[in-house]
Amino acid sequence: EGPLVVWGTHPEIKNSSDLFGEKFPHKVHENFHNFHDTILLVDKGEKQVSSTVGHNLMHNHPFAEQRFKQANKNLAKLSKVLQTGDLKSFIHIVESEALTLHAMMLTSDPYFILMKPNTLEIIQKIWKFRAETETNICFTLDAGANVHVLYPEKEKEICNKFIVNELIKYCQNQHYICDMVGFGAKQI
Repeated sequence: EGPLVVWGTHPEIKNSSDLFGEKFPHKVHENFHNFHDTILLVDKGEKQVSSTVGHNLMHNHPFAEQRFKQANKNLAKLSKVLQTGDLKSFIHIVESEALTLHAMMLTSDPYFILMKPNTLEIIQKIWKFRAETETNICFTLDAGANVHVLYPEKEKEICNKFIVNELIKYCQNQHYICDMVGFGAKQI
């Protein structure tokens, strides 16, 4: 079900589950139709921490309870943003969530630094470019060093040019993947 899928139980998302993704139940604003995700492959090696290990580190994490509350609040905010088309709020929530995930790993026991120097270079370049061009480009992070660069279809040309000219030099072997909103996940 797509184009957007919610992962995790949330009181405002009917049929949401911690076991599988569920189609986002509301009408998505056109600003988020055909949204692009260019994945910058900063480090193509095996992840330092698997998703399972990362999740398990949260069980005894001193900030876990507050983090789960924050994530639930942010999902409620994001739901509204996706319906209203508020790109500025989308950027703020998405980047905050990405950085918070990494902060949790930095403060876990054992602790991990998942970012690489080039991850930080890319983030700073994105912030500078966004400020200079007033585009709606932003980033999110996976549980590793790679950066997902997100931007709307209407800004594809300027964002792709920026990625090719300024960001791929920070990727391992200049490798990156171009993706975009699709049909979503299906329960099997």
